Amino acid sequence: MSDIRILAIESSCDETAAAVVENGRHVRSNIISTQIPIHTLYGGVVPEIASRKHIERMDQVIEQALAEAECTLSDLDAIAVTYGPGLVGALLCGVAEAKAIAFAAGLPLVGVHHIEGHISANYIEYPDLEPPFICLVVSGGHTHLVRVSDYGSYEILGRTVDDAAGEAFDKVARAIGLGYPGGPKVEKKALEGDPDAIAFPKAHVTGSDYDFSFSGLKSAVLNYMNGCKMRGETYNEADIAASFQKAVVGALTDHAVMAIEEFGVKKLALAGGVASNGAFRESVRSACEERGVEFYCPSPILCTDNAAMIGAAAYYEFIAGRRSGWDLNAVPALKLGERA
Repeated sequence: MSDIRILAIESSCDETAAAVVENGRHVRSNIISTQIPIHTLYGGVVPEIASRKHIERMDQVIEQALAEAECTLSDLDAIAVTYGPGLVGALLCGVAEAKAIAFAAGLPLVGVHHIEGHISANYIEYPDLEPPFICLVVSGGHTHLVRVSDYGSYEILGRTVDDAAGEAFDKVARAIGLGYPGGPKVEKKALEGDPDAIAFPKAHVTGSDYDFSFSGLKSAVLNYMNGCKMRGETYNEADIAASFQKAVVGALTDHAVMAIEEFGVKKLALAGGVASNGAFRESVRSACEERGVEFYCPSPILCTDNAAMIGAAAYYEFIAGRRSGWDLNAVPALKLGERA
């Protein structure tokens, strides 16, 4: 069987990305144009600005990906694109571009779920990894605990009922004056603080052991700060960051361990932007080692939004015979397991 090369496009939020992936695991190119400096001015992602920047950068990023991979369109077998979930305007930029290229080049079109892409980043980092395994997907917009039974086959065990973990990091970072993006800044600040200084709560969702809730934790941080101000007391920002991070990491790790023990799975993977957090990675790694479970986590560049992960996911969709039609559209609230 000849090699299968896929050009993948990712534009679900504020990264314009394109990659050429061969056989689902070999990355020939992975180009990412970030918009962080622009959105930092506003304290978070502004959807309209994100869409405009995607339009400005999309062609150049794709051209760069093809050049670095030493490919032309005639060398490709398919075009893949993220079509949900995400910001609707941002998604539309990528979907429209992918459809135009696929139609012009006479290539199949493969729509990819963004979270499936994050999970598939592990296939790039670990060429020998195969399902089944448990994957904890933690990012700015998503917190999912997923049972991966096969390629393209997922069971969501739990998800956040309010704020995603990464969203909570951003909100707490803003509250203590660290700015955007919050995740890396809270992690850095936490290194200066005492994680046991403040006992912030870990929420339990009634009726669902695997669901997450971080809104109450965020509120607890704000209440603690407001209480200090009302009493005329000072508070230590580093201690708040460290204690908050400990509570988030503790909740995530507890849920992962519970799934490992209930389902008897011997492989656990992390995915998503928050998986770049060193304290989180180490906590889950340690829990896995204690239980004889294999631990997987992509490199930071593959944790954040990128197109290589979309190409990896698309490969398994492609060889399974799944294709998208020219009516493929952006689906901002697309659920894992749904297909176009």
